[in-house]
Amino acid sequence: MRTLRCLDGSVLDVVPVPSLDRGGTPFEVTLELRRDGDTFGAVGERCGYFLADLARRVAAARADGSPQAARWPDPDDRFPDPPPGGAAREPELFAFRYRDRGDVISTGELRCTLRTSSMWVGRQQSAAGRWRVARRAVIEAWGASGRGVRAVLTSADLARFLAGVLADADRAGTPGHARRGRAARPAR
Repeated sequence: MRTLRCLDGSVLDVVPVPSLDRGGTPFEVTLELRRDGDTFGAVGERCGYFLADLARRVAAARADGSPQAARWPDPDDRFPDPPPGGAAREPELFAFRYRDRGDVISTGELRCTLRTSSMWVGRQQSAAGRWRVARRAVIEAWGASGRGVRAVLTSADLARFLAGVLADADRAGTPGHARRGRAARPAR
């Protein structure tokens, strides 16, 4: 279980739950969301592969010598670039919604967007200063009640969160191949 402290003071737990094939063998994960210990939603049917890919891309972006390092000197501001053609103002790093097509939309949602903010560093109304531009991952979750929570993470925080979720998935018995960059086998 990975825990995020939300801006409203609540705690969001993200728990990987194995997805089972017809024979009962785990092959991927779904994420169960708990807010302050209560069930909040279930999202991301078979999302382990996507989380593992994002974890790899975040690590690559944080590395010294990466293309992001040239633009963002602070490693906490380094995140993967959006896909080509994805010129969204706040690019999405992931978005997981209800588990199955048959689930009602209110079952839950978990998404992570990249936001850039600017802050003037120096005395107010003075030319003796500079802009400090920062990037953060904003994880937002909505539960079945329609209420949402938000957590703001540096790239290091996001890397730790993803590593923790993937480690929890491994402990839950989901085979590593489902999350390590090879396509998961479909349920039969």
